[in-house]
Amino acid sequence: MSAEINWTVAADESEVMSLDDGIALPVTVGGLPIALCPFEGQIYAVYDVCSHGQAALSDGFLNGCILECPLHQGLFDIRDGSPQGEPAETPVPTYPVKVEDGKVLVGIAA
Repeated sequence: MSAEINWTVAADESEVMSLDDGIALPVTVGGLPIALCPFEGQIYAVYDVCSHGQAALSDGFLNGCILECPLHQGLFDIRDGSPQGEPAETPVPTYPVKVEDGKVLVGIAA
């Protein structure tokens, strides 16, 4: 049995897709800090707290699909949250995203 998903508007699609290269947009969805990251015409949502150093990942640098933590330079793949470089060893949560009527919606388990 799958968990019910609550879809919440997080931002305007144009706001995310017009970000300068290397930038992620910090938002709050359902009380959770989320970083919205544009990559190859899609938008990805990752938990905006590094699993290693507790820094805001959105304060780091987005290079393609890799988000670098600003504190200790841990690397995470925005597509699945997997760590891609030391010192990060624990994945960060990711969330489903859909775009409807120009709005970015992020899904959080109910």
